[in-house]
Amino acid sequence: MERDYYENLEINRNATDADIKKAYRRLALKFHPARNREPGSYERFRQLGEAFDVLSDLHKKATYDKFGEDGLKSGIPVELSKDGAWSSKYAYHDNPEKTFQEFFGNSNPFSDFYISDLPLQFGGLTPGENKIKDDPLERDFFLSLDELFHGCTKKVKISRKVMNDNDCTSSIRDKIFTVTVKPGWKEGTRITFPSEGDQGPNNIAADMVFIVRQKPHERFERINNDLIYHTQVSLEMALTGFSVDVETLDSRLINIPFNEIVHPSYKKVVPGEGMPLPQDPSQKGDLIFTFDILFPEKLSAENKLLIKQALR
Repeated sequence: MERDYYENLEINRNATDADIKKAYRRLALKFHPARNREPGSYERFRQLGEAFDVLSDLHKKATYDKFGEDGLKSGIPVELSKDGAWSSKYAYHDNPEKTFQEFFGNSNPFSDFYISDLPLQFGGLTPGENKIKDDPLERDFFLSLDELFHGCTKKVKISRKVMNDNDCTSSIRDKIFTVTVKPGWKEGTRITFPSEGDQGPNNIAADMVFIVRQKPHERFERINNDLIYHTQVSLEMALTGFSVDVETLDSRLINIPFNEIVHPSYKKVVPGEGMPLPQDPSQKGDLIFTFDILFPEKLSAENKLLIKQALR
């Protein structure tokens, strides 16, 4: 539900700048956590801070009045722009104590009211102290089996919240991350960029974490460091022998003969033709062949007799 900043400050849309400041002063003093400890007072105090941050700024106020909260926070096309530019997205810094302090210009505005001789600690904390590091900002990082076999360098664009130069407000901006993929990385591998996640005035920037996700491959299935090659053969081939040509991930064509009888649970292991080992890419897992045996749908009486004689 879209919030109403005017309603938060208990004013109407025709309020002047002086009205906005007067309303904020009255309500912020009333609901500040140092004075009001009733349930919900801090959230009310935070709403007041955001409402004042928007309505006291002519540009933000004009955008909000015309496009509402969604337009303000999502960005809107810049009027008369020739290059299709959009306005920057607004995000409140979520530090209502900072808004409060900047408005009164005094580390302890309550001193004027003789509330306390003690230094004021907003919300129980002095601004800037006891910051908490946010949980990592995680994103799936999709790679093909070929990229995981050879290794590669990939660039990834991520949108994240960053602090503006004034250290008070934040906005959504894109950043290009360069990831060096090592041969043999597995599904679930985590690549961490410390303190490159979302930023805010009351938190230590989160880590940016990319989690490897492997795309399906047209020829191979991967299980740990092994590659599974699945193919179909006729019953005749399964009983009499055959060979299979396989193009490897490093573009070699290898021919594997099968002279033994291939039964439904049969597997053939070719050592050293699988995925590179992450800890030592010069070593590789295995290539494992599995089969579907295609049985004929029907046999003539003569063929049945011949098969019986052959198998007897």
